[in-house]
Amino acid sequence: MDAMDLIRGRHSVRQYLDKPIPEALQSQLNAYAEELNRESGLHIQILYDEPDCFNSRMAHYGRFENAANYIAMVGRKTPSLEERCGFYGEKLVLKAQELGLNTCWVALTHGKSKAIVGPGEKEVIIISLGYGKTQGVAHKGKAAADVSNFSSDSPDWFKQGIEAALLAPTAINQQKFRFEREGNRVTAKAGVLGTNLKVDLGIVKCHFEIGAGKENFDWA
Repeated sequence: MDAMDLIRGRHSVRQYLDKPIPEALQSQLNAYAEELNRESGLHIQILYDEPDCFNSRMAHYGRFENAANYIAMVGRKTPSLEERCGFYGEKLVLKAQELGLNTCWVALTHGKSKAIVGPGEKEVIIISLGYGKTQGVAHKGKAAADVSNFSSDSPDWFKQGIEAALLAPTAINQQKFRFEREGNRVTAKAGVLGTNLKVDLGIVKCHFEIGAGKENFDWA
């Protein structure tokens, strides 16, 4: 399954089966998380068989069920931290999808995680992980013209990048981002009013790169 198939097939899932993630899959996820940590400078951690984080009133409000595994997006406090958490967290989300697992980005509807947060670090957001009771459902999104300067004469790579970005998960499906292309240079900006906008920006930039192909453009 190629990356675009993973993007199209992945949807947020909050209800999971009471089924542990096998050690073989844990090893693959852990190895990829360490690879991403080396590349990004983040302190991503994956916690397994730890249901306490979702055993809270907020988690019940968020309608989570059997959420016993999660990815903690942690890193040193810098202006780029939230965007990097979105970008590299989504890479790990798509890896989980490739391995037959389901996920959901979770900002507020969880309790205290057991991730290690060192001096000068911050836990930005977590991602629930496991075998979903379903594969989730797609939500109606915006059109390409709503989030970019896409036009009928835009190159195919830009069209494909925007298509991938529009399939990205964003907080409460707000899709508050914008891409502008000038030649082969692309600018991506977060919205002004909303929640977790910088995390969302990182997620949609990850998707855009996959759809457009990094060899076809440069970030402005």
